[in-house]
Amino acid sequence: MKYAELTKEIIACAFKVHNTLGNGFQEVIYQRALEIEMKKHHIEFSREFEMSIYYDGIHIGTRRVDFLVTGIISVELKALITMEDVHLAQAINYLEAYNLEIGLLLNFGAKSLEYKRLTNKKHPAYISSQSSDYPQNPGSDK
Repeated sequence: MKYAELTKEIIACAFKVHNTLGNGFQEVIYQRALEIEMKKHHIEFSREFEMSIYYDGIHIGTRRVDFLVTGIISVELKALITMEDVHLAQAINYLEAYNLEIGLLLNFGAKSLEYKRLTNKKHPAYISSQSSDYPQNPGSDK
């Protein structure tokens, strides 16, 4: 998996935060605690990084990603009792809008930390890695 070590380290930081604080706080509390934990692990990040969103090449607004780690991984935090498909879809949409390949969705609201590692299947690096799995000319074996 691409960036597996880095995502593993971020998730470990999130587990430390959840094990220390438990569930029941607002998202911003977990965000502040995760910032402290990632600094302790020397993980480079920007918090509440504002990113532009484009539609058909036209700037239509901005959105702040909770954390942008090393400029390549988005980390979205939630503090919900139950994560739903809409939260996963939202995180994937952000990856696509930001043109990032990898993201994490972390939910601190459940009794145990919930996390999802996300891949932007529309990202050029993902597409090129998948195309190498297929024969160049699938009809040539006739």
